[in-house]
Amino acid sequence: MLAAGALGGLALVQTSSAAASGPVAGRQGEPWLALTPESPLEPDLPIIDSHHHYWPNSADFAPYAHYMTPELAHDMAGHNVRATVFVQASVMYRQDGPPEMRPVGEVESVEAMAGEVEREDAPCRQSAAIVGWADLMLGGGVEPVLQAMRAASPRRFRGVRYSVTWDPHPVSWDGQPVAANRGPPGLLATPEFRAGAGVLSSLGLSLDTQVSPAQMAELATFARSMPDLTIILDHLGGLTRVGAYAGRDDEVLPAWREGIKAAAQAPNIVLKLGGLGMPRTGYGWEQRAKPVGSEELAGQMAPLLDHAIQQFGPDRCMFESNFPVDKISFGYGVLFNAFKRVTRGYSASERASLFHDTAARVYRISDA
Repeated sequence: MLAAGALGGLALVQTSSAAASGPVAGRQGEPWLALTPESPLEPDLPIIDSHHHYWPNSADFAPYAHYMTPELAHDMAGHNVRATVFVQASVMYRQDGPPEMRPVGEVESVEAMAGEVEREDAPCRQSAAIVGWADLMLGGGVEPVLQAMRAASPRRFRGVRYSVTWDPHPVSWDGQPVAANRGPPGLLATPEFRAGAGVLSSLGLSLDTQVSPAQMAELATFARSMPDLTIILDHLGGLTRVGAYAGRDDEVLPAWREGIKAAAQAPNIVLKLGGLGMPRTGYGWEQRAKPVGSEELAGQMAPLLDHAIQQFGPDRCMFESNFPVDKISFGYGVLFNAFKRVTRGYSASERASLFHDTAARVYRISDA
């Protein structure tokens, strides 16, 4: 494996209006992305995309408000994506019944979509694994919900995502200040949450989660209390370089590095490498008149990715697209070309883990 890149050795791009065409550049959709066409590098390299979403309609994510199986298939074309993992997007819920059971509708809907793709014998098994949402603060009472999800998707349901992000200066996915966090501080230590997580563990299900960088040591403590629970940390641990954290890389990046190091000490935490296309990371890609290409993108991502892989090891890391959320910053092909460029110095077995094998093992995806 390559030695981890020094974060201070490569200037990270900070959002700047001087180099941007305005805050809506990345929201121009496909015509904007078409300004940076790229052919796929290493098109035969097997990939499992460990994190994407669907939504039938989402005003928050214009111009990608409609993103379903055809749109994902279009984006993946040219790369050898063998399977994908759908992760909770809070869509397609049941419209009635007990509130705690309504999220079962998302799993039911995605299961139906995955089955249709499978019947079409498509080259990629979209949603070969499904991650839903259930209220773990129900404690032991969450078990009927999880059992209903398992019944709705007996072959594909793998667990839930429950974001516990808390930060004194929170920002949303698009880098704007928000009025509230996803969870109160200290949620991971509450008896209710730990009881709900214990049910996940007892059923052999996994927990995807999001945290702020300051919470990664807390997450490691929680993970050690649940040694049989597989915990998947999404989006590189929530790096944020906008809002109150803008222009403070000399503080923010060392804290993020230490957080990644702390989380890596818990052997049951696995890390997803991605989510950097969200504006909160402060790169400003979404503001450009012309989208970033994979060579530049790789150079900017490499210090972060190398450090994370160095700490967790390739067998506990997996690449994610986080599409269509990250699609406001770059195209799918550009992103995976960048991942391929970053890892050119890694061994064949290490790259196999990062692109395919870790996700296959963690989400129990076979024949992909």
